[in-house]
Amino acid sequence: MMVACATVPPKEQGNICRIFDQYPKWFDYAQDSQKEWGTPKHILMAFVKQESSFRSHAKPPFKWFLFVPIGRGSSAKGYAQAQNPVWSEYESERGALFRNRTDMEDALDFIGWYNHRTHTRLGISKWNAKELYLAYHEGHGGYKRGNQHKKPGLLSVSDKVARVAAKFATQLPACEQRLRCRSWYKVWPLCQ
Repeated sequence: MMVACATVPPKEQGNICRIFDQYPKWFDYAQDSQKEWGTPKHILMAFVKQESSFRSHAKPPFKWFLFVPIGRGSSAKGYAQAQNPVWSEYESERGALFRNRTDMEDALDFIGWYNHRTHTRLGISKWNAKELYLAYHEGHGGYKRGNQHKKPGLLSVSDKVARVAAKFATQLPACEQRLRCRSWYKVWPLCQ
């Protein structure tokens, strides 16, 4: 009998400190992505919460014809819900060896990478969770064409992502220093 290995989603998804307390390595991964690409940790984690509810193997639901499943709505999967074409671009640019959409480290790096491209191509601030999310969801071309303005449901979701990011931003100072300095070799000032 084979057992699938998947990380259980955090118990308290509404509190970034509780999430990082349950999975301290996620803090490190978010920190690394922020250093590399510039998207703040609270925005990275708000994206993951919205895209997958922190489920590593999340996929879009099946589409059905009568009672027969006819496939999924898209090729999106993993924490970041990255679709095959853009994930392939990411792999070619970052190096494909051992990257996986179901790995939080790779998912956070992917979101940071994509948001960096969004900032470069569309001029959206890396601190603007709402507009970054709209560009993430619609793609750069779709965002430029204004597709998001024809989708009131998506605009509502992007507002939710911005609210979650803002909430995470207010919570993070309560635990950030402790999480940075949690290992024996990370002592002040080295853990800044």
